[in-house]
Parts: sequence; structure tokens; C-alpha cells
Amino acid sequence: MLKIKDLQIGFSTPNGVIPAVKGISLEIGRGETLAIVGESGSGKSVTALAITRLLPSPPAIYQGGNVMFEGQDLLKASDTELRKVRGGKIAYIFQEPSTSLNPVYSIRSQMAEMIQLHRPDVTDINAEIIRWLDAVGIVDPATRLNDYPHQLSGGMQQRVMIAMALSARPDLLIADEPTTALDVTIQKQILDKLRELQRDLGMAVMLITHNFAIIRGLARHVAVMYRGEIVEYGETEQVLRNPQHPYTKALIACIPRLGEHRRRLPTIEIPQP
Repeated sequence: MLKIKDLQIGFSTPNGVIPAVKGISLEIGRGETLAIVGESGSGKSVTALAITRLLPSPPAIYQGGNVMFEGQDLLKASDTELRKVRGGKIAYIFQEPSTSLNPVYSIRSQMAEMIQLHRPDVTDINAEIIRWLDAVGIVDPATRLNDYPHQLSGGMQQRVMIAMALSARPDLLIADEPTTALDVTIQKQILDKLRELQRDLGMAVMLITHNFAIIRGLARHVAVMYRGEIVEYGETEQVLRNPQHPYTKALIACIPRLGEHRRRLPTIEIPQP
């Protein structure tokens, strides 16, 4: 479904162009889940936003490569073509729901806009919104239609974001750190619900995270990013059991384990080329 080849992205600064993504290549098949793991600043979110050209240019510079989605190179697509893809075929869940939801519009108005834009065949908007809010685990969704984001907890805001993204029935869902601001109990609920909905809808998922602990059982393949490059790629269980790159080993070593006591987290030491 999605094939990224030799993607290169830089950002213009007064001191020249700073490379952010350095020729990465990835593939995601229909119905599959790919996790992209790496620390902050490694290029994960830049890669995700570049897929549908959401990076403002300038300062972003698309220096090379292509992003093929269902046979179309999105880096060469027109603005009209991209509007049909964004939200409708490729939907995003961003890492901070409190800043992604518009504070001055109700939940109903924000979800209705998404459905009307990408699914004009839907006649009963309220019923469709209630169905999706119920699908993501919002209790008594009919009473939440006219709520504003500040009236919801962080976990409920994230559920609304997921419902909004899925209400367009996308072919690919890009979830960028979808559980960062949530406690571990809510994290599990959100990820379990995401897995369930993916199975029901048959969509592909790109899961972006800095946390290796949450991808087991969720993603079939994992790509490890470091300084704008993919330093390791493979099946998730294989990478977790037998990591090859020093950076991957260090990230996995940071996962907390029951009964293990440490004075401090291990230092990530990467040999320089």
C-alpha cells in the first residue's frame, strides 16, 4: 500500500540546510502494522508528516526520494489530489490531543466536519458520530456530542482523536506517539482498542513511538530510527529478542522490568562512522 524509497528531507536555516531524514526506505502492506521507534529528534514525526506533505515548505525541503501510496507518488501530487488523500485515505492521530482538538468547537462539530468532507454519503451525521465514539470506548456517547475538549480527560480526548481519524474509514492510519500523555493503564486501553479497530476495518497502521515496550503484540515489523536514518529493520519479535545495532540494544535495555533494580538508565553509546 505504502512504499517510501530514499526519502530525504532537510530544513533550511541561516547556516544552511540541516538534514533531518537521510534517505530512508519503508514499506507497509494492506492491513499490516509497522512501528517506527526512536528517541526524540530522530526523524520519526518528520517522516510521518512528509508522507502527505504536511511539512511547511519552507523551511522543510523535500530533497529526494518518493512516497508511493496505492500507485501514486504523493511527493509529486497536486494540492487537489493531496486533499483527497489527507484524512480520507491517510488519517493521523497526533501525540497531544489537547492541542490537536480545537478548543472552541464541540466534539460533534469537529467530527461532523471530517465525516461530511470525506464521506458525503452519510445521511445521519449524529448517529455516525455516536457509533464511532462508542466504538472507541466513550461511555454514553450521545451525551458527549456537545462537549468541548476541555471537558474531557486526556484519555477521552485521545479516544475522540482516534474516533475522528477512523470515522473517515482510512486505508492507512498514522499514529504519532498516541499514548505519550496518558498513564500506563489508559495506554493499554487505547492500544487494545486501536488493535481491535484495525482488525475490524482491515486498515494499515504506522505506529510512531520512542517506547519499545508498547509495540510487542501490536506491530509485525519495526524500524529503528537514529539521527534521520533507519539503523535496524525486521520482524518485531526477532528485533526484540536479538537486536543487532548498538542503538537498538540500548533502547531495549531501557525497558523497565519487574524485579530489576537500577541506579540509573544505561548510557546509549553509538560508534561514530
